[in-house]
Amino acid sequence: MTISRTLTDILRDEAAPIVILTGAGISRESGLHTFRDPDGIWAKYDISEVATPEAFIANPDLVQSFYNDRRKILHDTAVIPNAAHLALARLEREWPGDVLLVTQNIDDLHSRAGSKNLIHMHGELLKIRCHHCEAISPWQNDLGATDTCPSCDKTGGLRPHVVWFGEMPLEMERIYQALENCGLFISIGTSGNVYPAAGFVEIAHHHAQAETIEINLEPSDGASLFDHAIYGPATQTVPAFVDQLLGSAANRS
Repeated sequence: MTISRTLTDILRDEAAPIVILTGAGISRESGLHTFRDPDGIWAKYDISEVATPEAFIANPDLVQSFYNDRRKILHDTAVIPNAAHLALARLEREWPGDVLLVTQNIDDLHSRAGSKNLIHMHGELLKIRCHHCEAISPWQNDLGATDTCPSCDKTGGLRPHVVWFGEMPLEMERIYQALENCGLFISIGTSGNVYPAAGFVEIAHHHAQAETIEINLEPSDGASLFDHAIYGPATQTVPAFVDQLLGSAANRS
């Protein structure tokens, strides 16, 4: 599990910026299903019926029901941040340089673990968006057609604050800027086949000359693009890697 000295030697500058991308694999051990595994969510649902703007227009009740079910799962007391989430929050607190965490996940586990410099590029399940006033508001309960927007008091315009297929992910300009200036790019628990996130490794490598590492249960579709790889359960691999990174930073100080 130990990374070669090549990686830690690259980070001689103890303020080297780090960008981390996480996918559904990091939340698997917290009890949340992944989307693209053979037994994942998209094996049970048709994407075109529950996760596109067209689906919401055609059958809003079905789409709302799908996300209401996902929202209920987050309220299960057994669904809590795992050791990988906690390790990344620790890395942000203790690394001498900038750490930006970009997640494709719509759950709130990174926030609950303590991560602050966090971008939810695909939105957040526990927030809603209003078509009428464009306000984004926290939302914990089921969402339906008759619910009133907390900001404008109008009904009929609320949807989950989730990026659907065919929509642009959030805060892409900020993400690209961070990738082009990072010293280390880490991808954790991703399938490597969903763009634009699957292309982040190439931006970090070619534009920033950053070292790149994949931490995953098994090789992703883009595994060959990374300089380094660690494979195994996230709750084991991520804390061990963070320990090594922080240890190397402490030895240089």
